[in-house]
Amino acid sequence: MIPCRFTRLLGAAALGFAAQASLAQGMLNVINWSDYIAPDAVTKFEKATNIKVKYDILDSDDTLQAKLLSGRSGYDIVYPSSTFMAKQIEAGIYEELDWSKIPNRANLDPDLMKRVSAQDPGNKYGVPYVWGTDGMTVNLTKARAELGAAAKFDSWDLMFKPELVSKLKNCGVSMVDSSADVFPVVLAWMGRDPNSKNPRDYEDAYQELKKIRPYISQFSSAYISDMVSGDMCIAMGWSGDAGMIKRRAKEAGKAFEFTYIAPAGKTGVWFTLMGIPKDAANKESAYKWLNFLISNEMAASVTNQITYANAVPSSKPMIRPEIVSDPTSYPTAEQLATFFVFQPIEADISRQMNKLWLRFKSGR
Repeated sequence: MIPCRFTRLLGAAALGFAAQASLAQGMLNVINWSDYIAPDAVTKFEKATNIKVKYDILDSDDTLQAKLLSGRSGYDIVYPSSTFMAKQIEAGIYEELDWSKIPNRANLDPDLMKRVSAQDPGNKYGVPYVWGTDGMTVNLTKARAELGAAAKFDSWDLMFKPELVSKLKNCGVSMVDSSADVFPVVLAWMGRDPNSKNPRDYEDAYQELKKIRPYISQFSSAYISDMVSGDMCIAMGWSGDAGMIKRRAKEAGKAFEFTYIAPAGKTGVWFTLMGIPKDAANKESAYKWLNFLISNEMAASVTNQITYANAVPSSKPMIRPEIVSDPTSYPTAEQLATFFVFQPIEADISRQMNKLWLRFKSGR
């Protein structure tokens, strides 16, 4: 979830340069997660449209929400997780889309649009960008050395059972720094509703998390480099990151074997959407950006770079075969049928999760 679904790799001091909306024509202010776009997307867009892009990096959905709720975000395009966008839509934060200005809408996957409509009724405010799952990337080379050759790598037990994760502590355990990702997954692992509205469930999940706190090496959404280097041997995170870890390790000449684990019935699916804030100063430029990003060429370019599935099925012939055929990035229909979808979090549950998360991280 990336969501959160998703807290992404924070670019150094990027948010220190907060965007200010430009009143000039031919400008566009974008804030997106780090390592979450094709490297040539901005330059190609600028060349095609003669629109200058100011591109900032986002560290969390909570940060973005605070900016949006202030009514002075300074951005023309934002990239919220679908669960957060659902609540933000209720708050009246977004411009209702004029889809006639996004002719590439015809490229979008109808089934995915239907899934997203559960959080954006009528698909009035959000344009699907990419989607993925929460799971675990495991360095099998190092993990087997700790757990033994007969160890099974198919369950959240690796992360949540003290008797297993205590052994993996020796080679490094990374947990994504996002309460909105961790608590639903823990609840699913416990056999509870991952989208529970019962405060007692979250207290119980916290008690389970407390048992493994001594064995967590780091809380991080910037774990890709740590996995590639071998400093961590297991990381709870997101599907696209698993693909990037495999690719970067190969490029670095690392002889590690990696796998991504998305346990049936206990894995959550999330979506990243693109939206235009109501206070956007450059809305016409924003529409051009949205249309550009869901073209076949750019959708494929994004997936080829970040290995997350995009929302444009007709882009698949342009995506590298090893990505399209990898169930980490593109789960099978049978897998998808077993996954749960992260739902919007009620304000009181969100506050509870955040309080419990801080206690968990501090070891209290």
